[in-house]
Amino acid sequence: MEKNAYRLGCDIGGTFTDFVLVNDQTGEFQTHKCLTTPSDPSTAVAEGVRRLEIDAPGFMAFTDEFIHGTTLVINAIIERKGARTGLVTTQGFKDVLELGRELRYDAYDIFADYPEPLVPRFLRKEVSERVASDGRVLLPIKAEEIAAVLLQLQEMQIESLAVCLINSYENPIHEKIIKEEIERLAPELSLSTSFEVLPQIREYERTCTTVTNAYVKPITSQYLEKLSSRLTALGFKGKLFIMLSSGGITSIETARKFPVRIIESGPTAAVIASQHYGSLFQIKDMFCFDMGGTTAKSCLIQKGQAGMVSTFEVGRVQRFKKGSGLPIQVPVVDLMEIGAGGGSMAKISNMGLLQVGPESAGADPGPVCYGKGGTNPTVTDADLVLGYLDPEYFLGGSMALDKSAAEESIRESIAKPLGTTLVEAAFGIHDLINETMAAAAKTHIAEKGGNPNIVTISAFGGAGPVHAYGLAKKISAPRILVPPLAGVGSALGFFTAPVAFDLTRSHRVRLDEADFNEIEKLFQSLETEGAAILQRAADDDALCIERTLMMRFVGQGAETDLTLEYRPFYEWKTSEIRHLFDQVYEKLYGRTYPETQIEFVTFKVRVSEPERPFQLPKFERQKGQLEDALKGSRPAFSLTRKMFLPHKVYDRMKLFPDASIQGPAIIEERESTIVIGEDAVCTVDSYGFVWIDL
Repeated sequence: MEKNAYRLGCDIGGTFTDFVLVNDQTGEFQTHKCLTTPSDPSTAVAEGVRRLEIDAPGFMAFTDEFIHGTTLVINAIIERKGARTGLVTTQGFKDVLELGRELRYDAYDIFADYPEPLVPRFLRKEVSERVASDGRVLLPIKAEEIAAVLLQLQEMQIESLAVCLINSYENPIHEKIIKEEIERLAPELSLSTSFEVLPQIREYERTCTTVTNAYVKPITSQYLEKLSSRLTALGFKGKLFIMLSSGGITSIETARKFPVRIIESGPTAAVIASQHYGSLFQIKDMFCFDMGGTTAKSCLIQKGQAGMVSTFEVGRVQRFKKGSGLPIQVPVVDLMEIGAGGGSMAKISNMGLLQVGPESAGADPGPVCYGKGGTNPTVTDADLVLGYLDPEYFLGGSMALDKSAAEESIRESIAKPLGTTLVEAAFGIHDLINETMAAAAKTHIAEKGGNPNIVTISAFGGAGPVHAYGLAKKISAPRILVPPLAGVGSALGFFTAPVAFDLTRSHRVRLDEADFNEIEKLFQSLETEGAAILQRAADDDALCIERTLMMRFVGQGAETDLTLEYRPFYEWKTSEIRHLFDQVYEKLYGRTYPETQIEFVTFKVRVSEPERPFQLPKFERQKGQLEDALKGSRPAFSLTRKMFLPHKVYDRMKLFPDASIQGPAIIEERESTIVIGEDAVCTVDSYGFVWIDL
């Protein structure tokens, strides 16, 4: 066997850890799904590798790439399990983390809570220094003051340090001096400086992002070190990559330095996979729907491209209220959390109404039907009671589900308090989660100027194909696409992601006063930095470079992104940039203001390697008889007729190209189950994709 025969994708979720092993020589795939081990996620990784070795003995020695996505970073922030972190900032700015933007996320709630800053006030220290907004040094920094502040923080036993000085995005000279001093005086201390993490305007977001990076840096570094040594012990000698929130993958060294970049590591991969499938089938408008054990995430893909945003929030106090979380200003695929997951718990609220989520049973103890000590009914328990899941074929039969325990739990916790039957209570849980997701999906699509009546829903995750039909009915989407291996869609998506990194730098200047030669130098310095992170030469012909301008009207508070055709910036004319800005602005907001001056604010660059070859194998089976794939029939609940109907059950692995199935039906594979209502027809294509037309 050749050295580079295999690639392995591994996605660690809140409930399950998913694996996809691809043999690049034969195009064959192998998958595995096991429960996540929250106390040490690398344990589940080792367990999954050992399981895959049963079918592919010794494959680790021939694996070229191990591509990994994890929820470790976001969980550490939400659960406040990061390092004891200190902050050094400019005199007069220690309270930036609490002042924020001085906006109320709910104007009518006088008791509204806000997230606690990751660094308490007593661990924030000030230094006398000042840099003007144009980069001039107004007050130089003193080395003895840095040493004194460091000593104070060390006495308070900090494990990590964030440095964020006012206007350092324009001139980082003082942050560089602090970095040199700290590396000399305390070389073992974990350090994050804002000029490296985020050289961008907006003091609150920049401080928050730098602090978050420092907060999770030690725990991420320890985890990646442990994972590396564990993989080495299993015989792995290839390259270890980590999925970035921006949709690219990067080296383990970069992930250690910038862990804030991998916060949305796992869910992003499903979007990149959707984008790949959209391009394969030339579908312009897709709605990626990824529902796992803990959360359901979505992303609207328009004109074949997933949207990108430069700011998102984590650890919201109010889950669906913008402004109630910690702002992180790094490039991220425009994901939206649209609901809970299969492990989300159902309960009766203080108002006496049914409520599902946001609390999740996770992997330990998990839903009641897992039989691991869970007592609160979950969405998975309801799906089992409604007949959508087979208790004897969960995870391909490797994990039996306890249906009677799920029934008892729903009956006692939900049905009796509400005075309803068991089936009504189970349907209530299933329908409420679909309704919650549909409302959020409609809002998300409308905000992006999309139309739910023309989107194709691509369903991923263990619970996504179970709920996709109900979601499609509620938002009036005409079609659902369930790719092969949908239950491990994120792990598969890693193979479609490019090796890439995004960099930004703020430099405010009016369009009519800008020196285009200086801007070209700024772009080139970002490209050189990006190439170094990718460990390639900046003039390497194989590198792909995308340039983006963030511009706004003078006096405006928000920027508009303009993606540029790649050519030296000094070749652009002022009138061309102005025309491009007006064009994009008018498309977004309906009109523009030609008489108002505009300014450059931030310059962005994405440096990436060319797309790596990845292709799903086509079916080898010829057209056969549908009866050969039929496993039997079982009663399942009809969402339209509100009663149990017999559903034919098919084995997905025995379906063939052009197979056509009229609902009601259920298609089972090892990692997920597809539910098809009686008013839908499904067909299978030559790649094994299941297309459901409503």
